[in-house]
Amino acid sequence: MNRVLAHTGAKYPIVQAPMGWIARTALASAVSRAGGLGIIETSSGETENCQREITQMSALGLPFGVNLPIRFLKDDAMLQFVCASGVKFVTTSAGSPAKFIQPLHDAGIVVYHAVPTVDAALKCVDAGIDGLVVEGAEGGGFKNPEEVSTLVLLQAIRARTDVPMIAAGGICDGRGMAAAFALGAEAIQMGTRFVSCLESPVHANYKQAIVDAKETGTWVLNKKASPCIRALKSERTQAIYDEGLMPANALQGILGVYFDGNMEAAPALAGQTVGLIDAVKSAQQIIDDTVAEFFAITARLGALAQAKSFG
Repeated sequence: MNRVLAHTGAKYPIVQAPMGWIARTALASAVSRAGGLGIIETSSGETENCQREITQMSALGLPFGVNLPIRFLKDDAMLQFVCASGVKFVTTSAGSPAKFIQPLHDAGIVVYHAVPTVDAALKCVDAGIDGLVVEGAEGGGFKNPEEVSTLVLLQAIRARTDVPMIAAGGICDGRGMAAAFALGAEAIQMGTRFVSCLESPVHANYKQAIVDAKETGTWVLNKKASPCIRALKSERTQAIYDEGLMPANALQGILGVYFDGNMEAAPALAGQTVGLIDAVKSAQQIIDDTVAEFFAITARLGALAQAKSFG
């Protein structure tokens, strides 16, 4: 039995990442209807708006989850709301989940925490976490400045613990999903792929920038300060990369990127999968294609194993 599917109630072990302002009902419901697991964000800090989105998603009767980014929560209002909302699955991130696990468990909620290192994973396991979102350096958005790839991180964490893992970073299709499962994951999380999907609320310019970018089309910025991020290459991010430090107000214009299509308004967060994404597709098509490709690859590998052949 796939433990992530048991924990989430989704049809397929494909999770949509909790991108601030983007991961709301329009996108999350499209992903959940397609058989994946939509996630509602709370990292935007818009407490009332996010609570409204959680209520809207709950009313649809679809499986979904909520992300609680610990460092960005102003108080415990969102935690208390989620505990009382009937939500069944929560991912936590950006900080230690230790104080969150018990109240969430008391509310009957399954909790996975996002980790970028083995040490962080083991601390979460010791704290009683139900599962992990294993985030490699290939992914977009906020990153650990000590870059460890998803390929290495999955193996290293699986060698030390048996909790279920959702692989994140560098995955946007069935090939990546099959590779992640081979390394011990039981699900995948995709961010950049769903940012650029048809139902994503972001401006067409942002989606096209993702489609047009090469595999070398992102920078890791601000590695010597906080926050460290991965974003698309642009005139603005080139300047930040050359300087080595990001101005404190660099992300203030992020809504201009997301919803006005001004790709120089702020660093446009994206992962290295931009080099693998060549078209804007619906959430349904993305998930259907991913699942079909995953089973085609694993069937071929299974046949090789059965025949004890390398092909």
